[in-house]
Amino acid sequence: MSRVRAVLLDAAGTLLRPREPVGATYARFARRHGVDLPAWRLDDAFRRVLRAAPPMAFPGEPPSRRESLERGWWRDVVRATFRAADQTARLDDPEACFEALFAHYAQAQAWLALPGAQHALDVLRRSGRRVAVLSNFDHRLPELLDGLGLRVDRVLLPGELGAAKPDPRCFERALEQLAVAAAEAVYVGDDADLDVAAARRAGLLAIDATSLANLGELPERIAALEAVGEERSA
Repeated sequence: MSRVRAVLLDAAGTLLRPREPVGATYARFARRHGVDLPAWRLDDAFRRVLRAAPPMAFPGEPPSRRESLERGWWRDVVRATFRAADQTARLDDPEACFEALFAHYAQAQAWLALPGAQHALDVLRRSGRRVAVLSNFDHRLPELLDGLGLRVDRVLLPGELGAAKPDPRCFERALEQLAVAAAEAVYVGDDADLDVAAARRAGLLAIDATSLANLGELPERIAALEAVGEERSA
């Protein structure tokens, strides 16, 4: 490999993160609906539930149903999070609590761009590379990225691809959309299993975002990978 033509990046944890811990947000919204739970317990429950949740991909479903299916997927995650935190807790209006949380996380002000993210994306795009986000997020993501000033060429989501990370078909279909080969692409993410290992199994180079001081170092890291490839092919 001597030239990276496409850079694909994870979203949450790599380019952006919630402005406050998820548990703190869930606790605040729960109190409005009659339940007082510790933020740390809700945070732990959310992480466990999210890790065990089925893929947010709906192969065979028409595009017109994707948003409602994604919303239903998140409704199940929110309800399971409260049950996992305390099975005795009873929200006075579970549906209203869910809708408020879903709307909250659809707003750019609920998120922060991670340090160096905007700079890295700008430099990579100016270099002529295709820059895309490949994430297990949902249809809210494109507007969130725009709202945070994180400009990319494509946003590729499980609902469109019919597969979610770590399924290799997710990466394969994303590369087809970008018209690049796996050997010409780098994936950048913060999760060792869902991002780094999964991308490598699909034939892409992978960079662990946690190995960077901040994402602003990414263009130089990619240039270093290209230099190594040129040396090996010389």
